[in-house]
Amino acid sequence: MSIFASPRFLPRVMAADALSCAATGALQLGLGDTLARLTGLPSPLLSGTGVFLLAYAALAAWMARRPVPPRRLIGLVIVGNLAWAAGCVALLLGGGFTPTALGVAWVLAQAAVVLVLAELQWLGLRASAHGNAARPTGLRHVPN
Repeated sequence: MSIFASPRFLPRVMAADALSCAATGALQLGLGDTLARLTGLPSPLLSGTGVFLLAYAALAAWMARRPVPPRRLIGLVIVGNLAWAAGCVALLLGGGFTPTALGVAWVLAQAAVVLVLAELQWLGLRASAHGNAARPTGLRHVPN
């Protein structure tokens, strides 16, 4: 059995997602003004995304505690993580403000983390789908 097909793989990835979002959200809310000064990112952007990240962390933690994480929600999480990474790049290329080197690193680090998480979530979904396909469902098609 591959590590990706392990029944605990997706819950562990969702727990890592929840922890990373909770930590980032807490930093952005708790140290918003300091982070804004250090990164050159707007304080309202940091606090707004901080609130979102904390709410998302709660949902991801709930999914991590499920015996079988809901596949459709995991699929939405993957799409959301890809959108977050694209948003990070768009934010830096948008030119509405001038982030410091630390600000660029902060945004690119978030993009990198969510891309890795999306990839791990995708691998876990694919592996668990292949494992589930091999299990009987109780309903079988019997050819004539």
